[in-house]
Amino acid sequence: MDAIPMWVQAGFWGLVAGAALLLGAVAGYHFKVPQRVIAAIMAFGSGVLISALSFELIDEAYEKGGFNSMAIGFLGGALVYTAANWALSARGAKHRKRSGKQPSEAEDSGSGLAIAVGALLDGIPESIVIGLSMLGGGAVSMVAVGAIFLSNVPEGLSSAAGMKKAGRSATYVFGIWGGIALISGVASLVGYTVFQQFSAEIVAATTAVAAGAILAMLVDTMIPEAFEVAHNFAGLITVTGFLAAFALGKLGG
Repeated sequence: MDAIPMWVQAGFWGLVAGAALLLGAVAGYHFKVPQRVIAAIMAFGSGVLISALSFELIDEAYEKGGFNSMAIGFLGGALVYTAANWALSARGAKHRKRSGKQPSEAEDSGSGLAIAVGALLDGIPESIVIGLSMLGGGAVSMVAVGAIFLSNVPEGLSSAAGMKKAGRSATYVFGIWGGIALISGVASLVGYTVFQQFSAEIVAATTAVAAGAILAMLVDTMIPEAFEVAHNFAGLITVTGFLAAFALGKLGG
């Protein structure tokens, strides 16, 4: 892809990672996937993301911006995500990743919009990270793309199954996930084009902000869903995902 402009590549990889949401949504809406399988994929995806955060994002933010910039950004991202997630949870989006607990519009008016906004809140930091990863060496971090892709499949799958049970139409479900996939591409493009104008310290802080938001998202949403169904096996599956991403990063490097 060397002949393709970098900004196009950034948008493409963001779209690829975001398309996993739509892929998972199609599977969750049209097929009855066992909840244990969903939970296992979610636990594995969580481990992959945690590994990418530890060895790709936070380490890079520290190397480029120093500890203070990294720490402030990391805590700030977690704080902003937690506040936004708390507000959305109060409006019906608390169980947006769960396949059996989402409220219908009749039960909680406005919950559908809150779920959609919550999914967008989860996805934007991940997509921006893809674009930021291309600023240094001009090549995308395949570990980051793979980690986000793997975490997006069970998110779309579980949420779409829950939306269907709550009585939401196929048009509504696929409209949401298709739209978020497109926005993911745009967010990745923005991460590359906008932040290449800024200093390494600002890029490092922004990377740390996104990393903090992603980690808070994992602990608030994905890991509880995985543990609720997989129980004692959730930890082992998460560790397997972590190890797989670590190995991929070392082999790729």
